Amino acid sequence: MSNARGSSKPAGSGGPAGPAETAGAPGASGTPGESGARKPAGSSATPPAEPNTPAAPAAPAQPADFECTTLLVPLDYAHPDAGGGDVRLSVSRKRATDKAKRLGSLLVNPGGPGGSAVGYLQAYAALGYPAPVRARYDMVAVDPRGVARSEPVTCLPGRDMDAYVRVDQTPDDATERHRLVRSYQEHARGCQRRSGRLLGHMSTVEAARDMDVLRAALGDRRLTYVGASYGTFLGATYAGLFPTRVGRLVLDGAMDPTLTARQMNLDQTGGFETAVTAFLADCVRRAGCPLGTRDRATAVRRLAELFQRIDARPLPTRERRTLTESLATTGVLSAMYDEGAWPLLRTGLAAAGKGDGTGLLQLADAYYERSADGTYSNLMAANQAVNCLDLPPSFRRPADVTRALPAFEKASPLFGGGLAWAALSCTYWPVEATGGPHRIEAAGAPPILVVGTTRDPATPYRWARALAAQLSSGHLLTYEGDGHTAYGRGSTCIDTTINTYLLTGHPPTPAKRCS
Repeated sequence: MSNARGSSKPAGSGGPAGPAETAGAPGASGTPGESGARKPAGSSATPPAEPNTPAAPAAPAQPADFECTTLLVPLDYAHPDAGGGDVRLSVSRKRATDKAKRLGSLLVNPGGPGGSAVGYLQAYAALGYPAPVRARYDMVAVDPRGVARSEPVTCLPGRDMDAYVRVDQTPDDATERHRLVRSYQEHARGCQRRSGRLLGHMSTVEAARDMDVLRAALGDRRLTYVGASYGTFLGATYAGLFPTRVGRLVLDGAMDPTLTARQMNLDQTGGFETAVTAFLADCVRRAGCPLGTRDRATAVRRLAELFQRIDARPLPTRERRTLTESLATTGVLSAMYDEGAWPLLRTGLAAAGKGDGTGLLQLADAYYERSADGTYSNLMAANQAVNCLDLPPSFRRPADVTRALPAFEKASPLFGGGLAWAALSCTYWPVEATGGPHRIEAAGAPPILVVGTTRDPATPYRWARALAAQLSSGHLLTYEGDGHTAYGRGSTCIDTTINTYLLTGHPPTPAKRCS
């Protein structure tokens, strides 16, 4: 679905990833991104929880509760006076409720890349984070450059995006491969035409430097931060650049910065296979499972057959659009971010089995942040812009994908083919990557808390273990469970441990595990 970045989406790709934190192209691939916090826009059904975050409370905060401003940062930190101008970043803050015991600012980022941190703050974090944390911290968010309210990059209008996400990502012949490649090329040209000024300056390193400008503007000596999915890479990058300015960092649903884009996509493919295996095992134990109640192998076969039927003949929906195989796959994978979405997925699969693709289409729309009026947020455009700049592409040409298919299909017989082809999108990006795989040690930083979920589909658990081991002061906290990220998802053990760290600075005991 998308690039392996946080929310993520699969790295090195521009389509749905992060369902990363990740591939930002038509179909389903992923880098965490992902990611970012996503809501089921344009869906009348109850949406799944946002892939990178807990479900938001029903009552929205009043606008008066928030202070909002614009922060100016250099477009190009290497040449700030070269005439490129500034980038205007949207910032929002909700003051600590206990001003006498205020600890400072707590910056939050939900991942993506491409998720709106300001939207996440105002819809969830400023109300949904534990009361003791909100009492002691000003809750702050900045939309990263090119995202949401911060000079958003755009690539395609809504009608063209509808066509883009429908393209077959499991091409069966040369004609379908050509159509897929052409869709990636047209998307890249659209991004260059509409947002060329920003495309070369949307790296995670630049976003981390922007966060340091914000830290200084807020008057904080050190940065305290909670990042989810891709937000963990952003936070770790900050720690690597400014270790002595690190305060208390929580990196939840961690990414491993040493991986290539291809390895990240391959790992994430295995992560989605683990997640769908858990979903199917749960489904067949329930009466009325739309894939049967016999055993998991039968359920896998029936799901594969459903995808094949949809590939041959897209399903009608209660909208003017039909459900293609790529959209159906995206719908299924989007529900893997949160087991709370599994009932919706069972309902959608049951309807699809009877010829109605509406439920799966709504899940795909939620993943892509498509609104009922046919417009899209800029999540997918920003996701690809960041991922394609941070890492060289997974593949240089379609023939490379063909050679890699056996490895991807071994990692996930159901989804490997589509995720491999989705990772081709950065191949045609108009700007060369400026980053690459690297270790982040952040020597000299105080304790940094890294959180991993054992069956996380978008940011596999071994990534958290790898990041915690790289960081000179990393402490690993493990959640034994399903879904993407852990904080605020129902584990008292996880929440209490993270709250204690944020309020006291004391990390958990080594190798602490929660369920």
